Amino acid sequence: MPCTPPDDPTRRNMLLGVTGSVAAIKAKEIYEGLCIRYNVRIVATGSALKFLRTIDGFDPAIVFRDDDEWDEWKRVGDAVLHIDLRRWADVLVIAPLSANSLAKIANGLCVNLLTCIVRAWDYRNPLLVAPAMNTMMWENPVTKKHLDTCEELGCREVIGPIHKTLACGDVGVGAMAEPTEILACVERHISFM
Repeated sequence: MPCTPPDDPTRRNMLLGVTGSVAAIKAKEIYEGLCIRYNVRIVATGSALKFLRTIDGFDPAIVFRDDDEWDEWKRVGDAVLHIDLRRWADVLVIAPLSANSLAKIANGLCVNLLTCIVRAWDYRNPLLVAPAMNTMMWENPVTKKHLDTCEELGCREVIGPIHKTLACGDVGVGAMAEPTEILACVERHISFM
């Protein structure tokens, strides 16, 4: 079933944030699982696009990049994309969430479209994150501090990484949770809305 605009007003609106991790190659699978039941838009960081290489299979009307942020803005009163996307979305899922983007979010940095959306997020709506990083990065004490900060801000759930052989060849915890687990987590949170 193709997932294309226009948005169906009977469905919830879902933003899928994709950051710079090898796990970004699973974004299409997550998107396809979400768009069966939700209106979905994708926000991809510049680093995520390096892993995606191509966005074939995604309708260009639903993919937003950092360069789109101020592309149409000319004067006060014009649309501000990160605010418009935040207003549109009922749920924000960031999968994968890289160590770099986690640090940016935990420290309140607004250096790309996605981190601006998170900084402007209304935490009455769910924010779910699925970290993906090298085992040593995952086990670094600063990662726990950053995740704790995200939860204090109002992040509803950290969908923990899994143990496996990572893209770099290391074996350990750090790989993004399977798309089926991420989709099940979304369903649990939507059921409470």
